Amino acid sequence: MQLPLGEGPLRGMVVIDVTRVVAGPYCTMMLADLGATVIKVENPAEPDYVRTFPPFVQGDTGKASAFFAQYNRHKLGVSLDLKSAQGRALLRELVGKADLLVENFRPGTMERMGLGYEALKPCNPRLVYVSISGFGQTGPNSRRPAYDNSAQATGGLWSLNGEKGAPPLRVGTIIGDLSASFYAAIAALSAVIHARQTGEGQWVDVAQQDAVVTLTEHAIVNYTVDGVVGEPLGNDHPFVRPYGQYACKDGFVFFGAYTDKFWREACRIFGEPSLVADPEIDTMEKRFDPATYARRVQPIVQGWCARHTKAELEAMAGDTIPMTPIKTIAEVVADPHLKARDMFVPTQVDGAQVQAFGSPMKLSATPARAVGSAPGFGEHNEVVLKGWLRVAEADYDRYVAEGVI
Repeated sequence: MQLPLGEGPLRGMVVIDVTRVVAGPYCTMMLADLGATVIKVENPAEPDYVRTFPPFVQGDTGKASAFFAQYNRHKLGVSLDLKSAQGRALLRELVGKADLLVENFRPGTMERMGLGYEALKPCNPRLVYVSISGFGQTGPNSRRPAYDNSAQATGGLWSLNGEKGAPPLRVGTIIGDLSASFYAAIAALSAVIHARQTGEGQWVDVAQQDAVVTLTEHAIVNYTVDGVVGEPLGNDHPFVRPYGQYACKDGFVFFGAYTDKFWREACRIFGEPSLVADPEIDTMEKRFDPATYARRVQPIVQGWCARHTKAELEAMAGDTIPMTPIKTIAEVVADPHLKARDMFVPTQVDGAQVQAFGSPMKLSATPARAVGSAPGFGEHNEVVLKGWLRVAEADYDRYVAEGVI
């Protein structure tokens, strides 16, 4: 029996997903959106505990996690106890027929179960084995436990965020988990292409800390070249001005008209064209000067914005200069532009429907599919184990009775 196939450029690729929470499930969900068949493996005694994360919707069998649904759509759900000999044997059979395995345990965990890359490689020489962890598979800190905050803290991002002169502030989303998932997806696809060209699989090692380091923009070269240690700047930019948050009648906007071209347009839009020729602020270099900016430019921009609402400012200037409202999540969900780009889609979980984010990957010939369902726990055991692996009925019943599945 053939597994259900997705629609998209990765149609026919089979992924074994031995991950939980977000750093891992998000990676495999992106692959599923692009058409891969993803088999999510969960422990019968300890399912992915994101299933217990709010918010909840009322499903057919009880409350269901919308958070879980958002990161697990399009997947097939299989329950498998990898601590049991038979569970490990079944995973090896799955690996033997798959293109890719993704896991996010602490380094050494899969090896202790006999399921590390070197142990599984004989099952499938073309296997691409992706490991996502806090600090990577090598290095003195590799075995340390980690969460997203661990990566933000040790990757430098936390130290750069927050108000100027105030203590560092965590970035307000799980950017360590998310960025590791992005890099893992890119690396996995690169390795699969290599495997299809050469027949040779490989081990892909992605660390959350490494991923966060690459999100620090100019901070690394600022230090290695000039010895400048980055620090929180709030909504300011280290050298580009005006470029930041400004208050308006009903909230805040981002105003970024710092180039000479955009500054000229801004002066025209806000009825002060004479400022273009003002000898104190007539060039980008002059406006970048911190003292000049604070004394002349900032008050001008503050005055422009304070007279209008977010909607008025967007209507006046949004098509001409970088000037956008700073939106709440409620305003984001109501954004007609995002709706036109299908960035909010219905996702099914346990018979209930939730609205989740869609896919930002827009392919003209083979579009990603975002609308779909998250699997119930062990929902596809029979399809995958009995249908695809050809597990005999008696053996299947025995595995159920023994808690293997």
